[in-house]
Amino acid sequence: MRKTYFHKKLLKLLPLFALLIVGLSLRSQDTVPVRDMDPYFDQARRLRNQNKIDQALETLDKAAEEAEKDEDIKGLIDCYHELAILYLKLDREKDTQFYWDRTSVLLADIAYPYGDAIHKYIEAILLFRADQSYQALFMLNEAKQLNNDRNFFNNILLTEALVYLRLEKYESAAKNLNSLVVNSDIYEKDYLSTRGYLGLAELHYKTENFEESAKNGEEALALANTNGFFSEIRQSNSLLAKVYGKLGAYEKALSNSTNLLDIQDSLFTIEKVRVEAKTADKIRDDYKTEEIARQQNTIQELKESQNRSELTAILTSAFLIIISLLAVSLYRNNQIKLKTNDLLQTKNRELQVARDGAVQAMEAKTNFLSTVSHELRTPLYAVTGLTHLLLEENPAEHQKEHLKALKFSGDYLLNFINDILHINKIDANKLEPLHMEFNLKKVINEVMDSLQQSAKENKTKLILDYDSEIPNHLMSDPLKLSQVFMNLIGNAIKFTRGGIVEVICKLKEKNGEDVTLYFEVKDNGIGISKEKQQSIFDGFEQGSIQINREYGGTGLGLTIVKSLLGLFESKIELRSNLGEGSSFSFEIDMKSKEELEDEIAFEITKGEYDFKGLHILVVEDNKINQVITKKMLNKKEISCDIAGSGEEAVALAKENEYDAILMDIHMPGISGEEATIQIRKFNQTTPIIALTAISLDDSVESFYAAGCNDVVTKPFKPEIFYQKIGENIFDKKVRTSLS
Repeated sequence: MRKTYFHKKLLKLLPLFALLIVGLSLRSQDTVPVRDMDPYFDQARRLRNQNKIDQALETLDKAAEEAEKDEDIKGLIDCYHELAILYLKLDREKDTQFYWDRTSVLLADIAYPYGDAIHKYIEAILLFRADQSYQALFMLNEAKQLNNDRNFFNNILLTEALVYLRLEKYESAAKNLNSLVVNSDIYEKDYLSTRGYLGLAELHYKTENFEESAKNGEEALALANTNGFFSEIRQSNSLLAKVYGKLGAYEKALSNSTNLLDIQDSLFTIEKVRVEAKTADKIRDDYKTEEIARQQNTIQELKESQNRSELTAILTSAFLIIISLLAVSLYRNNQIKLKTNDLLQTKNRELQVARDGAVQAMEAKTNFLSTVSHELRTPLYAVTGLTHLLLEENPAEHQKEHLKALKFSGDYLLNFINDILHINKIDANKLEPLHMEFNLKKVINEVMDSLQQSAKENKTKLILDYDSEIPNHLMSDPLKLSQVFMNLIGNAIKFTRGGIVEVICKLKEKNGEDVTLYFEVKDNGIGISKEKQQSIFDGFEQGSIQINREYGGTGLGLTIVKSLLGLFESKIELRSNLGEGSSFSFEIDMKSKEELEDEIAFEITKGEYDFKGLHILVVEDNKINQVITKKMLNKKEISCDIAGSGEEAVALAKENEYDAILMDIHMPGISGEEATIQIRKFNQTTPIIALTAISLDDSVESFYAAGCNDVVTKPFKPEIFYQKIGENIFDKKVRTSLS
């Protein structure tokens, strides 16, 4: 019978107590390798969705055994959570509560945000099943704050939708379910889409929109049949039988009823339920039996320890006289300790109050910066847009200089706002690195290509030294890595004029799928003095006031780099001599995926689009912004209609055909998101591009869930504005014709 992590720890503690008595200490030199648990969880998830519960239980039992063997506490927590979810699938809440309690004990002694998030997610489901819907929504929101894993977020959306359906909050439920229908989950894409269609069918049935209910029910049934989601096949047939009965389509209702009986007779049999129950009982009872055995072993060891203690008691009696003489001294010491403890408790309460105040201050700062961001971006759109239009209208030479200065100031202010918001987001612990497959060389080349113009202006040559031994397919966060290189290479170019900036990428170590990569960005620019190298990574630091005035910038680039690398558990190293140049280096651990073949993806070559003759709807409540956007479109011979509110946009979209819709998000009346949702009810094809003055990282999921095809943050560069319009109108048509 296997010993668990707890039992092994108890055995290790007994000799440790003995060593403490004689004043010795030991340090363990052994390291235990942690096995990859993902294959078990992937298999269990697939079996669960196909309603093969007994096989899923056995898979997770093996995973738990591996986790115990490796003393992998996080892996064991994940196993117990998955078991708890499976028992929910069997409607055995008591067994779910049993495993939930086990993870509560483990989570109390370890910092594991993902485990805490799943823990709250399961608690929310238990609350929902106990008819405590509002408490369930609160707990789901708590879980959402702890982790941003895409699969976890999608399952949160599904559970929220079920709660909203019970509370008859149909608009909120529809928003979540529509998002699930078009999800891009890498683990459960088809399953979540099936549940999304099934939820929409139930929603429309409750609101007596039976035709829409039948349409979504058929979509759910088709996906369920394709993927073998037997529970969803049964639910879809059951619901469609009722819907077609309401529509008077009795032949279809009879067909679905027959299908329902067939699947119940063939798959949901008494024998299957008996096997699942037997497997579930065995796994749970085996765990309880082993727990009892562990307790008995512990009792036996304590008895043996008691026998050894009898000999110790004889020796101990010799010390009783000495102990009695020390009793008075100990009593006095205890009184002092009591007073000290009271003082410490008082200080702890004061620290708790101070901590709460600091948290509130951080939240206030975050909210303040978010509000200021929106309020500053809106007038900045007018400044940059009007400047661009004036420069396009062939101004006089003496006006060009002033307009270019105005454009530079607007761009500088926008970059400054973005840097401050990025630092704020990292400080608030709202960023976690993603884990996705990407090509590193492509990411670095794209960054260098985007900075070539700046290098040419400084007459600086960009060189890439890329190790050919680096695997083509790596697993990490390409977006945050590109931000790191963008800041480091951009800084090197800015402080190097007429020189060389070299980017070095080397494979330092490779062990199976684990790789360690070394990166270095070096230049022969102005360099950094020794006294400034310690503070150069602090916010708003640029070496000196003279450097700031000559080269510009906010001094936040290296602060962002240091914070982003901290998310990868990496540190940046600096070597520099004044007047000779600088070198910034760091290492990052990644996973390689060598078995993946290089894909030759179809790409549309970026170039000039022929916009002439296009007709676009512009939805914008700000009068100045209306004028700027209209003039920018007219420059490309694009005609447009203007809608000053969300209600007007919906009405115009019903009456006219447009090549695209530019949708402002924040408007009085109904918002841009709500207007998009209403338009998508009768128009699924016209591209809708969201124009928003908020930070793109904050709400992009809700925009896409509402039905937007793309998002552009105001103020935007004109070339990006035109490129987005071209991609969503012309590139979409090309891809559609190829599919």
